[in-house]
Amino acid sequence: MHILFLFLDGVGLGADDPAHNPFAAARMPHLTGLLGGRRLLADTPRLETGRALFIPTDACLGVDGPPQSATGQAAILTGLNAPLLAGGHWGPKPNRTVAEIIERASLFRRLRDRGLEAGLLSGYPPRYFDAIQSGRRNYSAVPLAVVAGGYPLMTVDDIRAGQAFSADFTGAGWRRELKITDVPVYDPPQAGRRLAEAARRYQFAFFEHWLTDYAGHRGELADAAALLETFDAVLGGLLAAWDDAAGLIVITSDHGNLEDLSHSHHTRNPVPTIIVGRERAAFADGLRDLTGFAPAVLRLLA
Repeated sequence: MHILFLFLDGVGLGADDPAHNPFAAARMPHLTGLLGGRRLLADTPRLETGRALFIPTDACLGVDGPPQSATGQAAILTGLNAPLLAGGHWGPKPNRTVAEIIERASLFRRLRDRGLEAGLLSGYPPRYFDAIQSGRRNYSAVPLAVVAGGYPLMTVDDIRAGQAFSADFTGAGWRRELKITDVPVYDPPQAGRRLAEAARRYQFAFFEHWLTDYAGHRGELADAAALLETFDAVLGGLLAAWDDAAGLIVITSDHGNLEDLSHSHHTRNPVPTIIVGRERAAFADGLRDLTGFAPAVLRLLA
């Protein structure tokens, strides 16, 4: 059994309003096809199609205020109600309390303790490691969970080897923004196929797509819709290459943001969870909020 966990930062279920919600405006044929013609919108109920299960998922966890990245991601990666334990939603980076929760209960740590192969398929440029080592930058929740589990973070060499991917999946952003010109660049469907191939090396593979949250804070509808259309093309390549009998694709988020560009703040909307693969019902058993993912991963991979 293999699980590929696609984490989309800052994606909630919003209104059917193409003026403010890029999910209502973008052309996403692969995603809507996967969901039987439905879009990722607030009025889409829990449903199952021939290949996927969709679950609107609570990101608030019984705590007042808008959910934040550090505690939301900590809940996903530990199975613990991190905002409740931390005394409130917190982010974007973990404070000491949230960091201790992640270090103590990281899903990656528990997978390693069970002798399972896990990896973060997101690559990091040299300047990221320089900033961490110098103390100018702290880990966000996802890389903290990985290093707390004893797994290495992927480098530019892993991107060059096709074993890790840039945040935009294709590598184009690294060439354009970071001026690292010797990394491979894929078209979106090719990136999806490569992602499926890389994930097969692990029993649990995780990828962090943080550009969705960034686009939500920027608030530019056309840019956000273009980003979603690229993701949809990547998803098409991934679905074409994925063996549903051998593993699961799990897609979810930590809080709402991108679905309402009428403001630049996080929302309390449910987040989407999409599970693709033969064992999707077993994974989804009891999954209602962000604390349900880590137990489901451990249950299925055990």
